[in-house]
Amino acid sequence: MLKGRNAVVTGGSRGIGRAVVERLCRDGAHVVFTYSTREDAAAEVVRAVEADGGRARALRVDLSEPEGPEQLMEAAEAHLGGLDILVNNAALALAPTPLAETDVAVFDKVMAVNARSVFLTTRYAARRMRDGGRIVNVSSLNTVRPAPGIGPYAASKGAVEQLTAVAALELGPRGITVNTLSPGATDTEMLRGTNPPQALDAVAGMTPLGRLGQPSDVADVIAFLVGPDGRWITGQNLRATGGLA
Repeated sequence: MLKGRNAVVTGGSRGIGRAVVERLCRDGAHVVFTYSTREDAAAEVVRAVEADGGRARALRVDLSEPEGPEQLMEAAEAHLGGLDILVNNAALALAPTPLAETDVAVFDKVMAVNARSVFLTTRYAARRMRDGGRIVNVSSLNTVRPAPGIGPYAASKGAVEQLTAVAALELGPRGITVNTLSPGATDTEMLRGTNPPQALDAVAGMTPLGRLGQPSDVADVIAFLVGPDGRWITGQNLRATGGLA
């Protein structure tokens, strides 16, 4: 389904990102993905993909640095030989902190990773992506169901959604679709590292499908958006939440 297509996935060593890398590779894409610190986790993803007959390469990139996203895109394009798919999944989420206690440096770093990097990779794609390409930017349920203590995170994801809407209008004439995918509570290290177990149990109980999402649940929706069946969907925000929103 994606044979001959080249993809970049940010934050692909764990959680949703890993599931996206593995799914796109199974569908035939050649994938370059990023990681920030966990080289062991990134290497495990590459081994798993190759054992399944796919092709993936991991690049260590600090997306909080101004030059990091463009360096990533240049290196990925050089390796792949062209760019067809971009999935902006990397995100920084910290333990909930009231606005009154949030340091401006924390706000700046969250915005740099979660919003500025999306702007820079999307800008690069707007210049270099082949016609008919696909861009998916991962946001969050928290833009419609905010919670105390997540001001910088929610703000950064709101910015991502607006960048997506503008990019869809600008790139549509070239047949490039641009969409947001907003997961609900998804069972990842990041979710469990920033929420107590009782909160996760409560969210699962509030979800019509009665459970937390799994990374593969989200990856399957992204695979649809970047595949041929998603050709008529652009400028949308699909909420893969199990009915929570």
